[in-house]
Amino acid sequence: MEMKYSSALTGASFMFREFKKVTSLKYEGLSKAEIRSKVLDENIFEYEKTTSIKRAIPYVIKRTEALDAWLSRYVLEEPVETAKCINLYGIMKTDRLFFEFMNEVVREKLEASDYTLEKKEINIFFSHKAEQDEFLASWSDSTVQRLKQAYRKVLVEMGILKNIRSDELNRIIIDEQIKDHLNRIGDVRYVRAMGE
Repeated sequence: MEMKYSSALTGASFMFREFKKVTSLKYEGLSKAEIRSKVLDENIFEYEKTTSIKRAIPYVIKRTEALDAWLSRYVLEEPVETAKCINLYGIMKTDRLFFEFMNEVVREKLEASDYTLEKKEINIFFSHKAEQDEFLASWSDSTVQRLKQAYRKVLVEMGILKNIRSDELNRIIIDEQIKDHLNRIGDVRYVRAMGE
């Protein structure tokens, strides 16, 4: 993966509702610029502050751009849990560090049937990555702390973590058609990172 590390999830998080709305606009054929205008002009995210909308839009659009037409349709037509799996895929596809966290920490624990994710394991992951990458090492402690919280929040919203205070991991059930589709397009590593 050539993608640079990013701390975008500190301000983007899971944003499932927003993801679904933007996916719908994209599926209707709107361009990136048209989606941006519609979200801002009509405040379809229903945020109080325009600055929050402006901060969220690029990440949500980027996530939806990672989906092909089949996945976009699936987000709109299938049950919420299925659409959430596709959102998680979109996050991993557009955020290298989060994908590495899912692949190197969550997947490995689930494969070992170890259903506990301790804070120290998250700390070790970030420390290890900071040793490997100068850009990541330059992040402030507060940025890293916010990112750790954002990762936990994504896991909770996805149902992988029981709740924000819990260390208990759960396996998620991924729709067989999604698994088959991601395998077919060469994205099996994302299926594995989700614990399958």
